[in-house]
Amino acid sequence: MEGKMTWRVADAVDYKGFPADKSKTGGWVPASLILVVEVCERLSTMGIAVNLVTYLIGTMHLPSFTSANIVTDFMGTSFLLCLLGGFLADSFLGRYMTIAIFAAIQALGTGGLAIATKLAELRPPPCGATGTDCKQANGFQMGILYMALYMIALGTGGLKSSVSGFGTDQFDEKDEKEKAQMAFFFNRFFFFISIGTLTAVTVLVYLQDEVGRSWAYGICSVSMSIAIIIFVSGTRRYRYKKSSGSPVVHILQVVVAATRKRNMDLPFNFDLLYDNSPEASRIHHTEQFRVLDKASIVAEGDYDEKNAGSAPNPWKLCSVTRVEEVKMMIRLLPIWATTIIFWTTYAQMITFSVEQASTMERSFGNFQIPAGSLTVFFVAAIMITLAIYDRLIMPLWKTWTGKPGFTNLQRMAIGLALSVFGMAAAVLCERKRLSVAKAAGGTTAGATLPISVFFLIPQFVLVGSGEAFIYTGQLDFFITGSPKGMKTMSTGLFLTTLSLGFFFSSFLVSVVKRITGSKDEEGWVADNINHGRLDCFYALLAVLGIINFVVYLFCAAWYTAAKPKSSLQMGNIVKGEEKC
Repeated sequence: MEGKMTWRVADAVDYKGFPADKSKTGGWVPASLILVVEVCERLSTMGIAVNLVTYLIGTMHLPSFTSANIVTDFMGTSFLLCLLGGFLADSFLGRYMTIAIFAAIQALGTGGLAIATKLAELRPPPCGATGTDCKQANGFQMGILYMALYMIALGTGGLKSSVSGFGTDQFDEKDEKEKAQMAFFFNRFFFFISIGTLTAVTVLVYLQDEVGRSWAYGICSVSMSIAIIIFVSGTRRYRYKKSSGSPVVHILQVVVAATRKRNMDLPFNFDLLYDNSPEASRIHHTEQFRVLDKASIVAEGDYDEKNAGSAPNPWKLCSVTRVEEVKMMIRLLPIWATTIIFWTTYAQMITFSVEQASTMERSFGNFQIPAGSLTVFFVAAIMITLAIYDRLIMPLWKTWTGKPGFTNLQRMAIGLALSVFGMAAAVLCERKRLSVAKAAGGTTAGATLPISVFFLIPQFVLVGSGEAFIYTGQLDFFITGSPKGMKTMSTGLFLTTLSLGFFFSSFLVSVVKRITGSKDEEGWVADNINHGRLDCFYALLAVLGIINFVVYLFCAAWYTAAKPKSSLQMGNIVKGEEKC
């Protein structure tokens, strides 16, 4: 009997609800079927985002700053909706159904975008020969476009929150062989989504510019539909794990219980606080944020008097372990806040930098490089940086210091520093581009300036290398620094830094436009970037980046000093289980 049970996964079931059999469920094949969905999501989302600004300016005839804000708001909403997807997966649908439903929504959204860009009635007429009598898209045309874009954002946010988690569900952490396979899965996960992004910014952008956007978006819709079929085909082979409930609800329970008992005094002996967690998974009490400890004070009315022996009402009494889990999440917040500015810098790489590229000489022999495809240097920088870090930096660092590599806080610091250098390079490049525009008289919209687009490479490479460090550092930090029961929540918290970075970019552009513009001058962010001072906007981002970097160093030092060792020793932290 015991030999038979070794083939069962203790905390997972099959599609019928029976204990999962290792020989028939889980492993690399089901995980690969799940990975296909994420690759197609990257293909669609990035293929749309990196080249959308050129469509909004060139076809919909929108101002430069408005187009940039539409793109950043679209991307910000996509990542923000990961919180919704995670909540639904944890509380109601489960990861499998969440992926299937939201992948279908994204497929419908990209199909709708293909139709919106195909029908002449859904876009304004072309500009006249002079290029001055352009008519902006009307409300109905923009409404259809927005509906398609935000359906895509909803689908992206919903499935991204569950894909990586469902992938890790296919491996048993208690089995050393499968645990090693799971680590390998994460290494390949980031590699394959980078491949999806690389295909998006090269092949898909080329098809948009040379064949037609409707064809390219149609391919995205079809590819996601095929990915859904592949995903569903593995239903019988997947392992399904039951959720312990939404971490958002758990956090609210602690806050509500502590608020109700705000006037009560804490005991001198903290061992008197309530904790019913198993000893093996218990987190010991820490001194920080003691106001939350009041949620663990046992008081009259915490239990159901009519049902003797019942568990306490979780909205009135929470265990010390549950309170400490909330404390752990609070400790992440300063680092969370100081990494947002990086993604504001990142947003410029798919908006203004692409617009810069559209004004510059992009010929490579007889081939005309699409403006959106310049982000290939960004993606290539990410992949090359990761390869150099794994194969060169880590071995050298281990030789010199005896440590396996940079800590997650160190990696984030490197990423923030590289983003500042990237903005400094962007300032120099834009000043050069503007001087060429002024000398050549090429201030007319659509004019190609006699300056090579390859001047943009340094800013793409520096910010791309920065993402390689900060993305992996953030992911590692939020997973290893959060309790096991809140790993989906921590992944959502990580993704909100991307979301808020894009939204802050939109806010900053709007503020700069309002402050620097006037009736006679368009300011730093002009409708035509040849009339603006984008170099000053990049310099502002560089200054904000420097200030943020200094604040980050203080927050990192505080976190290192405040991090409770006991929570790490109790085995409540599982590294690398979630990635999005």
